[in-house]
Amino acid sequence: MSLLAYLILATSSLFVIVDPLAAVPAFVAMTPANTPAERIRMARLASMVMAGVLLVFAFVGHSIFRFLGITMPAFTIAASIVLLLVALDMLRAQRSRVRETAEETAAGIEKLDIAVTPLAIPMLSGPGAISTVILLRNQAQNLSQQLALGASILIVSAATYLILRLSARGVQWLSPIFLNIAIRIMGLLLAAVAVQFMINGILEVHALWLAPPPG
Repeated sequence: MSLLAYLILATSSLFVIVDPLAAVPAFVAMTPANTPAERIRMARLASMVMAGVLLVFAFVGHSIFRFLGITMPAFTIAASIVLLLVALDMLRAQRSRVRETAEETAAGIEKLDIAVTPLAIPMLSGPGAISTVILLRNQAQNLSQQLALGASILIVSAATYLILRLSARGVQWLSPIFLNIAIRIMGLLLAAVAVQFMINGILEVHALWLAPPPG
């Protein structure tokens, strides 16, 4: 895979799973008493925390798996199932409980500052996003693609901040029909990505079974 193709794959996959458009209504609902300036500050902090969390897991996730004795094929298949669950909820235009539960959203309404939790974690950088960056890191074939993954995380973080910043004064500009259509389209794309990850994991397991025993 070329560097440009990998960059496009990583950026599009991350944007779809982070899904900042779907986070906009919850973001506004959880900050009813905050001023636009306060909402912008929260959006900036949440985007920075999200980028930090995803960068850490992208480049340290493999070490964690080696320590726990988890193989990449096992994680690839498990992560693809998580992504598929999120995609199915997106196809129904629903905010997945894999991202955050109703209890976490309700708790966010009562908090004075929701930037770190629940906005950054788990709404933006939840299990699905963390799984995606680890899978993408596993697909990186060289240092250039690893750096491209880091750039993709920063690009998606910046795009998330811009979208949340635009929503800081309310979501009157965002048509519910447009939002539902966009979420369903991204859900379909995410389902395709999840299935592809699952196929890759199964092929890796098959290759391990066919490999001759060591020694």
